[in-house]
Amino acid sequence: MDQTTRILAIETSCDETAAAVIENGTTILSNVIASQIDLHAQYGGVFPEVASRRHIEVIHPVVMQAMNEAHMGFDDLDCLAVTQGPGLVGSLLVGVNMAKGIALGRHKPLLGINHIEGHIYSLWLSRKAAEIEFPILTLVVSGGHTELYLMTDHGRYKHLGGTLDDAAGEAFDKVGRVLGLPFPGGPAIDKAARLGNPNAYQFPRAVMEDGFNFSFSGLKTAVLRETQKHPGSMRLNDLAASFQAAVIDALVTKTERAAAAHGVTAVHLAGGVSANSGLRQAMSEQISVPVFYPPPILCTDNAAMIGAAAHWHYVNGRRNSLDFDVIPSLQLA
Repeated sequence: MDQTTRILAIETSCDETAAAVIENGTTILSNVIASQIDLHAQYGGVFPEVASRRHIEVIHPVVMQAMNEAHMGFDDLDCLAVTQGPGLVGSLLVGVNMAKGIALGRHKPLLGINHIEGHIYSLWLSRKAAEIEFPILTLVVSGGHTELYLMTDHGRYKHLGGTLDDAAGEAFDKVGRVLGLPFPGGPAIDKAARLGNPNAYQFPRAVMEDGFNFSFSGLKTAVLRETQKHPGSMRLNDLAASFQAAVIDALVTKTERAAAAHGVTAVHLAGGVSANSGLRQAMSEQISVPVFYPPPILCTDNAAMIGAAAHWHYVNGRRNSLDFDVIPSLQLA
């Protein structure tokens, strides 16, 4: 790009209050995240009303810290961006209203960004943009989403398939509760699985022959039934390893099929579950094209990815009016 573009991005779709300043869609000048994991651990999951109240408490200091770490003022920005959806309506409203206030007060354009698209663009913050060739297959696998997208150019997506019930991250959290592991379940199961035998239990793989959809509800139920059979002699590490292996099997199988069917140049993993060590290893070993994934800090919800996605919209002339609203069930494609 001939002209430097700096964007302040805000992300409050769920339980992270985040703000970041991104330069030219690829360089992180600041990336501040206030997590609420400890706050929601007592509930075993995210409590929406508690999340929105905490966003209100911390959004201003988080934004100011991001600006200070980037060593710039609001007048130095070209644009603001904020997550418009999908997400929790109360949480989204906090971020959108904060972004609208700054944009209105400083006469800056504001872009509403799809949260899933943000996850997709997290790869542009860890790979050189000039090296990325389309078409790309992206597996977005997080607490609320398990989706396969064919990306043929910036902003051009085809939804190939997704989960029919629980997302992979939801299954990790629910099985984590069944096994008595701390919230969030994904990292805890990943850790326990390293000490277990992935072949100890033969859990089902819901790999439907047609299409590229996923299903994890049957797997979740199978783990629950296994723990109920032998409540006093539950082999925690083996259960975790066997469950994780079943999830990974389904994800890898469908991703490989989609990659072969559409002749992609690479597979991108994104979203919180993409930080799972077993998934990364299996994808890298079993997929026939190069596999890329962001560093762990960019896998979970963050504002840097929202700024990266917003950059490509901004340089292509997109502008939102300031009267747009949040869309909790916003679709990407």
